[in-house]
Amino acid sequence: MSHFAVIGAGQAGASLVARLRAQGFDGQITLLGDEPVPPYQRPPLSKKFLLGEMAEERLYLRPEAWYAENGITLRPGCQVQAVLPAAREIVLKDGEVVTYDKLALTTGARPRPLPGAIGGDLSNVFSIRTLDDIRRLAPHVVHGARVLIVGGGYIGLEAAAVAAQKGLQVTLIEQAERILGRVAAPETAAYFRALHLANGVSIREGTGLERLLGEGAASGAILSDGTHLDLDLVIVGTGILPRTRLAEEAGLLLDNGIACDATGRTSDPHIWAAGDCASLPRGTGRLRLESVQNAIDMAECVADNMLGAGRDYAPHPWFWSDQYDVKLQIAGLSTGYDRLVTRRDDRGARSHWYYAGDQLLAVDAMNDPRGYMVGKRLIEAGRSADPTRIADPATNLKELLTP
Repeated sequence: MSHFAVIGAGQAGASLVARLRAQGFDGQITLLGDEPVPPYQRPPLSKKFLLGEMAEERLYLRPEAWYAENGITLRPGCQVQAVLPAAREIVLKDGEVVTYDKLALTTGARPRPLPGAIGGDLSNVFSIRTLDDIRRLAPHVVHGARVLIVGGGYIGLEAAAVAAQKGLQVTLIEQAERILGRVAAPETAAYFRALHLANGVSIREGTGLERLLGEGAASGAILSDGTHLDLDLVIVGTGILPRTRLAEEAGLLLDNGIACDATGRTSDPHIWAAGDCASLPRGTGRLRLESVQNAIDMAECVADNMLGAGRDYAPHPWFWSDQYDVKLQIAGLSTGYDRLVTRRDDRGARSHWYYAGDQLLAVDAMNDPRGYMVGKRLIEAGRSADPTRIADPATNLKELLTP
């Protein structure tokens, strides 16, 4: 009986094993996860879960019993020491050896830490990635506490929104010249800057963290402009790094993560990868996507290919972010845009449409689900729309879907 093993019990790993069974694979499946809980959703951690609006059990992607019921051996709290491709073996930290016929690496990503010299090892400095991170952070998120958030990407901004809603005094710093500098247009950044300022968040752009002050716990911070802040806690939201140690030590090719071909197969013919840890060929470079949607879609494609489908993965990226009462929905990738078109309506909906020449690349939709839906469908079909019609609030967007 064939044995397919999956290392990494996050969204990608859970999606991959479910797909294997759904596609009729009747061999042995083992899902190895280093956290002591079943696979769970990460996006609600820094939102509804931290706000106390979601119970832990609702985070789980499936009830723990589902895995056994479907013949999947789920091993939470399992530390993998090494992968030995020549022997097709997985060596666990306690010395146990697990053999496999095919292996998928869905090891995800880890938060980018603060340099030790800055003081990232203090007890009240937190990242937001795992359930344990939020459990440790939650007791510090109390009304009136002074929090410094390092990083003005979506992780930092979402943390700032929750902290402000909980009544904390929030300062957010971004070392680059503006928030959302890598992922969104200045117009989208301006929208969210104004939203946070209106909710009492102090935003300092072009400002880095020089060092944290305190013994054992952070009591203050010195910023790059010389400002001194008194603090009760620090949240670090400076991005994530793909978890590639096992792949690197196994001799697999790395390139912006674990390098895969278009089917998700790594440089070893018996090993695949999917999710945040994996990169795919795109044009003359490589693309690595950090999103729930990509974790699910790529994992399902990889599962099919582990069963012999030979199907190339063609991602259609979409993302979302919830901040206060604003739902941001993003379709496509804006890299290479040279024109931005803004659409507004009298209900407060707003969307930014990215073009390269006449080609629609991406849409940022703020409380505009119709704009998002239409933009997503156009992008996935490889079609565009007349920018003047997009900008005209009288245009019925659904009409743009008609060829």
